[in-house]
Amino acid sequence: MQGPTLLVVVRHAESIRNQIKKDTVYFADDAARRVVRGTPDHEVALTPAGHEQARQTGRAIRERFGLFDCVYTSGYTRTEETAQGLLEAYTDEERARIKVERSFYIRERDPGYAYDMTEAEARAAFPWLAEYWQTFGPFFSRPPGGESLADVAARVDTFLTMLSREHDGQRVLLVVHGGTIRCLRLLLERWPYEKVSELFAEEPPKNCGVTTYERSATGELRLVEYNRVYWTVGSPED
Repeated sequence: MQGPTLLVVVRHAESIRNQIKKDTVYFADDAARRVVRGTPDHEVALTPAGHEQARQTGRAIRERFGLFDCVYTSGYTRTEETAQGLLEAYTDEERARIKVERSFYIRERDPGYAYDMTEAEARAAFPWLAEYWQTFGPFFSRPPGGESLADVAARVDTFLTMLSREHDGQRVLLVVHGGTIRCLRLLLERWPYEKVSELFAEEPPKNCGVTTYERSATGELRLVEYNRVYWTVGSPED
């Protein structure tokens, strides 16, 4: 049981929170937060630009990789909508041959109590947090009430075990989240603890960034390309 021969990992397209927060940890102020306040993380949807990013990326993926045996999403709205956009590039007959599954093992990191906070509110509520984060680093630190990326890596490892067992010899597409992608890289590329900080020095996963692994002669999934962007809506930094 060697697992997939091809694993293509796509971060979800631009979400409404991405657009408002620009991938910062907290909201800048209450005006910025107002649009999405009270929307739980699993229900955050894509922007119109995000839908177009997904469609453009789907056409590129189909041309480059062809048909997949299975597509997994995290079950979150933004990954489900991204997967739907990617699969629009395929014909009805082709889509009927692709199995689409959800796995909550590859969901985004639980952000904890500060999910809807502004930066000022978070500093007031958790005055010790900056020093704690500096001490333990971005991989092992837990947001108050949330998960560390080490916690995420533990459940992603369970998912990869399932993937090897159930999808041997298949071509698999994952539509997931930025934190999940970092954990997948850590596990698939066998990064030791001493190198974990390098994950955060590298370019972060972009919306609809495509990361590709192929099975080597020794049976391991080897990185072919990281974070390639195919869409042309605005710019990849938007």
